[in-house]
Amino acid sequence: MTMTEPDQQPDSQCVLLIDDDADFLAEAQRALKSHAISSDTLQDGSQAVHILARGKHSVICLDWVMPGVTGAELLSDIIRLFPYLPVIILTGVSDLGNVVTCIKQGAYDYITKPLDAAKLVSVVQKAFVARELTSQNRKLTGYLQGQPLANPEFFSDIITCNERMLAIFKIIEASRTSRQPVLITGETGVGKELIAKAIHRASGLKGALVTVNVASLDDTMLSDTLFGHKKGAYTGATENRMGLIEQAKGGTLFLDEIGDLSPASQVRLLRLLQQNEYYRLGSDVLHKSDARILTASNAQFDRLLAAGSFRQDLYYRVSSLHLHIPPLRERREDILPLVRHYLEQICTHMNRPVPRLSGEARQALLNYDFPGNVRELINRVSIALTYSRNDILMLEDFHDLKPGTKRPGTLLRRVGSQQFILHGVFPEFPTLDEVEQFLVEEAMAESNGHRGIAAELLGISRPTLQKRLARIEGKRYGEED
Repeated sequence: MTMTEPDQQPDSQCVLLIDDDADFLAEAQRALKSHAISSDTLQDGSQAVHILARGKHSVICLDWVMPGVTGAELLSDIIRLFPYLPVIILTGVSDLGNVVTCIKQGAYDYITKPLDAAKLVSVVQKAFVARELTSQNRKLTGYLQGQPLANPEFFSDIITCNERMLAIFKIIEASRTSRQPVLITGETGVGKELIAKAIHRASGLKGALVTVNVASLDDTMLSDTLFGHKKGAYTGATENRMGLIEQAKGGTLFLDEIGDLSPASQVRLLRLLQQNEYYRLGSDVLHKSDARILTASNAQFDRLLAAGSFRQDLYYRVSSLHLHIPPLRERREDILPLVRHYLEQICTHMNRPVPRLSGEARQALLNYDFPGNVRELINRVSIALTYSRNDILMLEDFHDLKPGTKRPGTLLRRVGSQQFILHGVFPEFPTLDEVEQFLVEEAMAESNGHRGIAAELLGISRPTLQKRLARIEGKRYGEED
């Protein structure tokens, strides 16, 4: 029998130390605690399987030579029952001949006795990362095989039916137990803060999500805002003040627009990420941080790195996971569902009926590039509702909607029971492929992204619709069929 990996993984990374030497266990536990790594100890290996079955521990440190149940016997059982857990073997220098056997059996690594505290911490931290990657790969493989999101409620604030956005959701869900930094990039207005909220929600962290826009802060203000200050640190500092890092204790700190950080502020952030340590202004007392760091920017980091205006070592630290949010013009199937959502939201606030969209208005919205992305869409919907009191929003209510990169389309309308006509004007007579693409996108918009309903509207099967959507997406990005 093999124990499958629990769906709900530990809220914190915890090590199980198994050794019959009580002094060694105490020393190892102190070394791990000094680096904010929690651990439990066990002197009797016969209880290990029972304890591991609770799903609390992420890494195991196992003594090779123990009375009763030996390390070799226990290693075999752990690998068979808990194949996703990294096992670090603890062995004496004279027993190095057993190391090859351990690795062949499936051990992650080994540490020799007497204890080297720095080596223990380093190997354990690497094992945590390996554990996370194994879990993420397992989940992503499941997604590729068609598994749906396990927790769609994490993303309830985000309106989308775009495949690239759904792929980002799956990456977030697969890496939900990771505490590594995440860099979120994308144009202004694409919803980077909503993605940060989804990451925090998915993480299960008990602390708050604390957000700060660093672009508007100079070096001193940023240090004061993040780290806080000691009374008397500068003129006007009349009392002690804790920073946002402390407010984010046990939670997430989201730093928006980090591409605008000055060199001095980049150094301070790098130290925080490398060592999880900081000083308040005017204080020599070292503070520890356990807040997870998320960052965001609309900058193009390849240009910043080439120009030397952003540190490479900081970039690699903040981008342990890099999520790029596509602009709205690259996910046009989201435009009408977003318009409908914000129409309903704003009308509820205004206590008025929700108007319908005219065909021309719908088509113009679909064809518009939205350089300001979702933020601009919300603004245009709000303005249209402000100036119109009719039960239908017309094209003229959405001022200056110039066609963008998408070729202007039109809607095929039925006349009587037999005849079809083109309502509106293509720049030239459309090809079958163009009409097909337009109809598929119209059906997806009409069904709010529900593929089953869209397939029924088009009179085709869902698998056929899936193939046509994939073909349209491929053409959009210049891929061959």
